[in-house]
Amino acid sequence: MLKGACMFGQSGGPSSVINSSAAGVFIEALEQDCITEVYGAAHGIRGILHEEFYDISKESKEELLLLKNTPSSAMGSVRYKLKDASVDDTDYKRLLEVFKKYNVRYFFYNGGNDSMDTCNKISKFMANSGWECKVIGVPKTIDNDLFGTDHCPGYASAAKYVATTTMEVKLDASVYDTPMITVIEVMGRNAGWLTAASKLASYKGLGPDLIYLPEVAFDIDKFVKDVDAVMKKNANKCLVCVSEGIKNAEGTLVAELFAENLAKDSFGHAQLGGVGAALANICKEKFGCKTRAIEFSLMQRCGAHLASKVDVEEAFNAGRESVKVAVSGETDKMVIFERSYDKDGNYVCNYKAMPLELAANTEKTVPAEWIINNGTDVSDEFVKYALPLIQGDCKAPLEDGLPRFAKLKKVFVEKK
Repeated sequence: MLKGACMFGQSGGPSSVINSSAAGVFIEALEQDCITEVYGAAHGIRGILHEEFYDISKESKEELLLLKNTPSSAMGSVRYKLKDASVDDTDYKRLLEVFKKYNVRYFFYNGGNDSMDTCNKISKFMANSGWECKVIGVPKTIDNDLFGTDHCPGYASAAKYVATTTMEVKLDASVYDTPMITVIEVMGRNAGWLTAASKLASYKGLGPDLIYLPEVAFDIDKFVKDVDAVMKKNANKCLVCVSEGIKNAEGTLVAELFAENLAKDSFGHAQLGGVGAALANICKEKFGCKTRAIEFSLMQRCGAHLASKVDVEEAFNAGRESVKVAVSGETDKMVIFERSYDKDGNYVCNYKAMPLELAANTEKTVPAEWIINNGTDVSDEFVKYALPLIQGDCKAPLEDGLPRFAKLKKVFVEKK
């Protein structure tokens, strides 16, 4: 059995359960005899390149368990794109240098599509360099767009937030007897899984009248007609949920039609936001009534107070399973979720390992057959898919009426 230290890093956007996966990795790794030290990289890959990582053995198990209900990324996150090693292998050589110096034989990277790309590149370089190191991707993304897995850690809790808050907004927007158009903007660049979660609110009778996902080309003129039709049959009230990443037929982000030169991150992704406000303004001009734009923004990904118990536990198990997969001798894999049902028809999650390269930079979108009513609604098949994932309540313990989140010591490993 390969013996040495393990390194864990977090990358990309945080979520309400990414730290639950971290807790799973740390607790399982600390229990493995073949893992000599457990390190947490400060700000992902950048922390390793700068030789800045924490000694997790200095943390109490009680605080590590509190990570299960602590939102955001406890180790600090990063958006850092590694170039192809064939173009520039500087970063890879530095990573190899650090891995050798600290005898890192197990590497776990927790993130979404871009993070799995990073993980895959590192895995291939280490293998080609001759340094034996087990590299495993730990899935995470509220966008739910990682290929090969039934769903992703973080999605269910964010979906529960979207559905719950949509229900609350629906009640708030209907109290007056005057015309009102409300546009809710939900995260989602190329995949509409989160916006589709507003359909769960409809399942309870308090959902949006119109739902627009990025999987379907968006037409502003059609949107105005859709709203008009709803207003006429719905006492001059209309609630819309729209993905921030909707595009027109030419593939241009609707957000770009109203804002020049959207900023881009290191992976070249436009920093979205503002499409809800733009559509609300169009409605104000067209209908001359009160409009309101609501952007869920960061709240949907860090709302641990609405976390799904299923999501928290599955994220924790994904971390533990990643360590077990690596210790068993596998490498260049990502842990995935496979859905099944027991003899009573109850949802069951099974944990498998899939080649990293299948997940790297591959997006899973909402099935076309689930998008109905001329691109303005989602079918009951989605409800059947999502409902088992949002079950249960799982929150941080309260202290003086407020959540008690993990307080890590974050003791840096002394540089060698």
